[in-house]
Amino acid sequence: MNNPIRLSNLYFISSFIICWFLLLYLAPASLAELLDYILFSLLGILGAIFANSTGAGGGVVFIPMFNELGFTDKQSIATSFAIQCFGMTAGAITWWSHYQAQKTELRLWQGFKRIIAITSIASVIGLWLVYGFDIPSPSSLHQSFNWFSLLLGMFIVITVYFLKPHRERSQLYLFDGLVLSAIGIFGGALTAWLSVGVGELLAIYLILRRFDISMAVSAAVIVSAITIWAGIWQHTAVDFQVYWQVVIFAGPGAVLGGIFAKTLVGYLSATRLKLFFAFWLLIIGMVGIKI
Repeated sequence: MNNPIRLSNLYFISSFIICWFLLLYLAPASLAELLDYILFSLLGILGAIFANSTGAGGGVVFIPMFNELGFTDKQSIATSFAIQCFGMTAGAITWWSHYQAQKTELRLWQGFKRIIAITSIASVIGLWLVYGFDIPSPSSLHQSFNWFSLLLGMFIVITVYFLKPHRERSQLYLFDGLVLSAIGIFGGALTAWLSVGVGELLAIYLILRRFDISMAVSAAVIVSAITIWAGIWQHTAVDFQVYWQVVIFAGPGAVLGGIFAKTLVGYLSATRLKLFFAFWLLIIGMVGIKI
């Protein structure tokens, strides 16, 4: 079973490399001009590693950087969406391959597909309710994101220090289905406003309900990828706001981060990695929030 999965991953990476070189060739700028943005590859790697090892969207890394660079709110969201199309897709394929290779028969993962299906459908609905009815964010992108970062950082700390590992829950109940639907709709709306949201809320809920942590992260990554792909059309075909010079380098970096995130977490301490990002999120939130 491993060989076909590895082969499919190889096809994916090869196809992506070909497309990337084609984009470089067709880009309406000289190679020298494009190389000014090469450092954004590191941003893509960092964002994708965080996103695909914790279940949180890469926007928690991208949005603060874009604010510092003076991007407009629309450019920040659109560019974050575009980069995540690369990183979250790579991460989703990696986690799905992991599920197919090792987890399909495990009792603890028996609700995996249903969680993804319910939450993804609801999330796409929530996302396009915001786009279709042009529902504005309750506050500015800067303030909304800072509060979100602060709360997410606090939750990661709580899960590390106060929630003990518990791997017994596996069954989904009607109550779970209703909550997952609500999380999807609200999380999809948050994602439309902030480029992050549904994956974080899903991971939080599943962890609090004592589902397998790896399954929670996997489901969150895949749902986030589906939601991002459902929304990228708003930022390209409907209202193009993507800062493509950044994406052309951050995107490949995000693919690498998405593919290797699970492996890196296996070698590094997952707890230390989570605490590092939690500390970073808390700093962003506390510094940015104006009391």
